[in-house]
Amino acid sequence: MGRIYIDDAKAGEDVVFKGWVERVKELGKMNFLVLRDRSGSIQITAKKGEVPDNVLDMIPKLNRETCIAVNGKVVESKFAKSGIEMIPTEITIVGNAETPLPLDFSGKIDSEKDTRFNYRYMDLRNNETQKIFHIRSRIIQLFREYFVKEGFIEIHTPVIQAAGAEGGSTLFKFDYYGKEAYLRQSPQLYKQMMMASGLDRIFEIGQVFRAEKFHTRRHLSEYLSTDFEMAWINDENDVMEMLEGMVKYTFEGLKKDGLDVTVPDYKFPRLTYTEILEMLKKEGIDLEWGEDLGDPQEAKLGEIMEKQGKDWYFITKYPSKIKPFYIMLEDKLSRGLDLDYKGMEMASGGQREHRFDVLVKVMKEKGLNPEDFTFYTDAFRWGMPPHGGIGFGTERLVMQILKLANVQEAILYPRTPDMLTP
Repeated sequence: MGRIYIDDAKAGEDVVFKGWVERVKELGKMNFLVLRDRSGSIQITAKKGEVPDNVLDMIPKLNRETCIAVNGKVVESKFAKSGIEMIPTEITIVGNAETPLPLDFSGKIDSEKDTRFNYRYMDLRNNETQKIFHIRSRIIQLFREYFVKEGFIEIHTPVIQAAGAEGGSTLFKFDYYGKEAYLRQSPQLYKQMMMASGLDRIFEIGQVFRAEKFHTRRHLSEYLSTDFEMAWINDENDVMEMLEGMVKYTFEGLKKDGLDVTVPDYKFPRLTYTEILEMLKKEGIDLEWGEDLGDPQEAKLGEIMEKQGKDWYFITKYPSKIKPFYIMLEDKLSRGLDLDYKGMEMASGGQREHRFDVLVKVMKEKGLNPEDFTFYTDAFRWGMPPHGGIGFGTERLVMQILKLANVQEAILYPRTPDMLTP
């Protein structure tokens, strides 16, 4: 008789459940216990004369959240919501819980965010909180399925790097055997280098780090970035089509799983930066040409697009001066792109500059010393095909799908300017 999860139980089976004590109740000659595991909860009913006396007497003495193993028989029940309950034959305490508990995760009492994150392992005992991470895991799985289907291979680039992809102001610097090194802002430089290798379709799902002292609901100092890069493209439209396909595939998968999401059934609008400035101006928001879009402007754009029935939309043709050195430029414009979902940026990318001489020239114009990047620029000297790709904020997607108040809810242990532990 082996252990099974509660939601796999069927009436008539002799089983072992292992989980946490959710609550206990004494009622005359009967004692009740609600046991919870990751799949759900079940009532354990002990009636005098039907179960061993030691089992009957043990139940009222159990502290909430104590880990126990329960042997018994699953039977039909008219009173339990699931239609079944368990009659126990043996209860074993395997991990006693101290009292009082440091956190009430039941939802009956609102706990401070810091308290919840300090005791995250208990916070996740709430099934609704745990559900976030089941869905997050499924999203990542669907990303991988899509990329494999489209002929991509998964790679893993260094987290310890000698130079940053987007300049030094947002880099975490540390000592590396007496040398200056950084935690990666992005796998950008390495995934571009792979385009010169013959691995012409690659993806990576991994952590990246940004030393930005933001205190907003959408920023993290460490997050999970989903990146892809593809060679032999015609222009940035090939990148947008691949990214749009990834989103639709993911939402179709979540819909099949029973999640309440709307699968986009339209071609994502391609809005130019200049068009967006005109749209915002009609709403009373004036931006000078060349200014980047901030949170308020992106939120307002989301409201405008929602009225048109479009949750997803691309922003294209950004001014070249606000895009990184590796994005291909067209005079004052760039071949960069962003993908927004309900007023929040999800992905950023575009066509890359693949011509060695132009790349070095732009680096200098943007105040970078190409000599600091020779490990990267050398890959462009001996045959680099046209290529492009994106970086996608995985936690932001989870946040928007589940309507979470803060992106910190979509990561197990958030890292922010104020949070280093646990």
